[in-house]
Amino acid sequence: MKNIQNVTEDILAIGSNDRRLAKFENFIPIPNGVSYNSYVILDEKTVALDTADSAVSGQFTENLLAALGGRTLDYLVVQHMEPDHTANILDILDRFPDVTIISSKQAFIMLGQFFPQTSGAKHIEVKEGDTLATGKHTLHFVCAPMVHWPEVIFSYDDYSKILFSADAFGTFGTVDGSIFADEHDFEEEYLDESRRYYSNIVGKYGMQVQAVLKKAATLDIQTICPLHGPVFRKDLAYILDKYDKWSSYTPETDDILLVYSTLYGHTASAAEAAAFQLRAKTGHKVFVYDASETDTSYLISEVWRCSKIVLFCPTYNNGIYPAMLTFLDDMAALCVQGRTFALAENGTWAPVTVKLMTGKLSCLKNVKIVETTLTIRSALSDKDADKLDAFTSAVAEA
Repeated sequence: MKNIQNVTEDILAIGSNDRRLAKFENFIPIPNGVSYNSYVILDEKTVALDTADSAVSGQFTENLLAALGGRTLDYLVVQHMEPDHTANILDILDRFPDVTIISSKQAFIMLGQFFPQTSGAKHIEVKEGDTLATGKHTLHFVCAPMVHWPEVIFSYDDYSKILFSADAFGTFGTVDGSIFADEHDFEEEYLDESRRYYSNIVGKYGMQVQAVLKKAATLDIQTICPLHGPVFRKDLAYILDKYDKWSSYTPETDDILLVYSTLYGHTASAAEAAAFQLRAKTGHKVFVYDASETDTSYLISEVWRCSKIVLFCPTYNNGIYPAMLTFLDDMAALCVQGRTFALAENGTWAPVTVKLMTGKLSCLKNVKIVETTLTIRSALSDKDADKLDAFTSAVAEA
């Protein structure tokens, strides 16, 4: 049965939810699933904007055919070549052999790599500022390289004032009952997953996102239609402000993130003691996570949200404990910037992780590492009280 929702009178959302996928890109947990969004414009000419993932191909095809209502498909706009949005291209070409594929130069290179069978398909290569008139609708193409792949284009419809934004403004999680963000409690249901999506998928490319936001500011945008998650049609300033903060590496709050690793619980105990002192000394919330128990994607999202990050790490094989090392490496890979870090270590005979973590963090741009550190020998005890107090005071004052 078709599963379609009107975005406007003649623009339809024809995507589908995937509740079975456990990990996005096979490594990021998505306990609430994900949506694969696609859109159809019904005008003098018909247009589909992107397809969907192979997991929902049956529902996507059923929705597309129902939306077209017996009409042919004139254009397929490929905004983003990632496989979760292009799995149905060959099926569309089989059903509509005269369809014209529209995309960027880089996307057509990728199209040939993923689908060599498309070499003879009708196509139009577009660049920044090019347009496609379909009747009363005119799509203006906006290049958005590295948001988050190099071939990405956005499509702005000057009739409906809709920005089709590819993977930008996307969100983990299915869209249940309604595709519109304003028909949900977005802050309660989606904000954390939107941030986690941004920080882990797009986060490395803040400079490129800032460039696209400047382009978007010149357009009269009344609706944003992303390829994952809800459609934004009210209070756009809210999500645009979030993206501005996230892409400029500006913390959302003064909250403190404390992440620890622990072998037998001693480092965890010290971290918990520090958390209580930090809350008392700063008045700010402190969020504590065990790096071995919490997937790194959630920790990365918290880094984007919080202003200070405190790390407690035991020495392991004369190095950084593996779970903490993964977290540090992910922060470097995603180009974390503009945060204050404080470091504590534990070691029974040769604690070295403050030095090693400092080396890792020193590669990040515009970060501050608090000079006062904390070294624990095996377990925190009364003799460490002054050292702990000095450490938490230095964090509070940083």
